[in-house]
Amino acid sequence: MARPIEVWMSPPGPNPWKVIIVLEELGIPYEIKSIRFEDIKKSPFIDVNPNGRAPAIIDPNTNLTLWESGAIILYLIEQYDSQKRLTFESLREKNLLNQWLMFQMSGQGPYFGQCGWFNVLHPEKLPSAIERYSNEVKRVLGVLEQALRGKQWLVGDKCTYADLAFVTWNDRMDMVLGVHDSKPLRSSPMSRLGTTAWLAGSRFARPWRSEKR
Repeated sequence: MARPIEVWMSPPGPNPWKVIIVLEELGIPYEIKSIRFEDIKKSPFIDVNPNGRAPAIIDPNTNLTLWESGAIILYLIEQYDSQKRLTFESLREKNLLNQWLMFQMSGQGPYFGQCGWFNVLHPEKLPSAIERYSNEVKRVLGVLEQALRGKQWLVGDKCTYADLAFVTWNDRMDMVLGVHDSKPLRSSPMSRLGTTAWLAGSRFARPWRSEKR
């Protein structure tokens, strides 16, 4: 039986939960090493990840330490998803999954994060920055909406790691945009990625929903 994977994380951030989601979906044992946000650039976390960003994992089964959520997800899929529950065998579908994961990493994550920063956390309100990143969030959502038009999942006929990668930031839409009601955005096809019925039935929904609060 596999030994638990250590997941080093700061619980308030959305990125570590992308890894937890995949671990839960694949039934991989893990234990959380929780780091306070203000300690994330200090030891012991920077001894695990010198970049000082969560998440990072230590897998005692392969003696591998790894950081960057996208790299971790790809590792978990390659190493532990032998039944292809969250991926596919074919060249075409495997590469499309990677495409959407890279879009999440380069598009959704950074733009949603910057939008949340300038809308909520930055001490000075900068209208030009707020407008820029709010528009980028809506642009990213538009790409997802177009991709999901007429179908349920981003790639193929099942939920994959590509779909799951978008869940945690989509679920923070209200905070990111600095609004109390994001229903107009949630009424579109892209809302299936983390905000509607299929999420509620997923095995990770309960720990994600409870811990993020």
